[in-house]
Amino acid sequence: MRYRFNFETFKTFARVWRGQMGIVAALFVTCAALTLLLPHFIGVANLTNVVRQVSINGILAVGVTLVLLTGGVDLSLGSVVALAGVTAAHLAHPGDYPAAVPVLAGVAAGAACGAVNGLLVALCRVPPFIATLGMMTAARGLALALSGGRPVSNMSEGLTALAGDVGFVPAPAMILAAVAALAWWSLRNLRQGRYIYAVGGNEQAARAAGIPVRGVKALAYTMCGALAGLAGVVLAARITTGQPNAGAGYELDAIAAAVIGGTSLAGGVGSVGGTILGVLLLGVIGNGLDLLNVSSYYQQIVKGVIIVGAVWFDRRKRV
Repeated sequence: MRYRFNFETFKTFARVWRGQMGIVAALFVTCAALTLLLPHFIGVANLTNVVRQVSINGILAVGVTLVLLTGGVDLSLGSVVALAGVTAAHLAHPGDYPAAVPVLAGVAAGAACGAVNGLLVALCRVPPFIATLGMMTAARGLALALSGGRPVSNMSEGLTALAGDVGFVPAPAMILAAVAALAWWSLRNLRQGRYIYAVGGNEQAARAAGIPVRGVKALAYTMCGALAGLAGVVLAARITTGQPNAGAGYELDAIAAAVIGGTSLAGGVGSVGGTILGVLLLGVIGNGLDLLNVSSYYQQIVKGVIIVGAVWFDRRKRV
């Protein structure tokens, strides 16, 4: 069978490749500039610290990528992180339960929040912005109610080990790598993964093709919530307490990383690999600003500019 060259397919591949190379180039230039300014930036200790710091945002960004690909958005991630952390911490006191129990409880709490988001968006047709904004408030309130407004401490070593090291590699980085690899494989090889792209690309066409659009959206939000729950457990393990006020603003960092990585806010375009590159770029910039002793106030300004710039660039690509 003769292979026929498809020019449209080639253009699509070239556009995706060019976008990824742009992120790689930006990451390389940023690292090179910081190395010139701070010779110890490229040291093993600092790079390990960067990887450890970006792991939680990376897990969240992979989850929100699934939602963005369907054309939705999830603003509740930070609050779900806090709720999952508090839930896990309550079950992680020494001698109470094996470490797997609080981990599963935290992930289940996140998945439940995501499932409610999916129900509101897919079945009740509530706009994603409104549905997840409501969940952001509700999950934060529930975290405060469960903890009494105070940090939940005295966590077992079995759970805090999730934030430790395995050899020279931070455990959170290994968790992020596993999550990213599984999400990447699922989007490429599973029917549900292809459905996610189809729904985000053209919802009406996907419905006409027999794709269960509502089920696909509900699945994307549920998986996003579950990964937010996992991120909350890892964060609780890292700070050794379940903080009801944790995770504030995390949703913006995750969405920014996904958009910087090439995921379109309109849905249907994006990749897990690009999201991870976006996470690394944001992490390197944040780490460099810390090492340069830039005030956290100005760092917030830089982050805001990056978020607006990423959204503006995304809209320009679609014009």
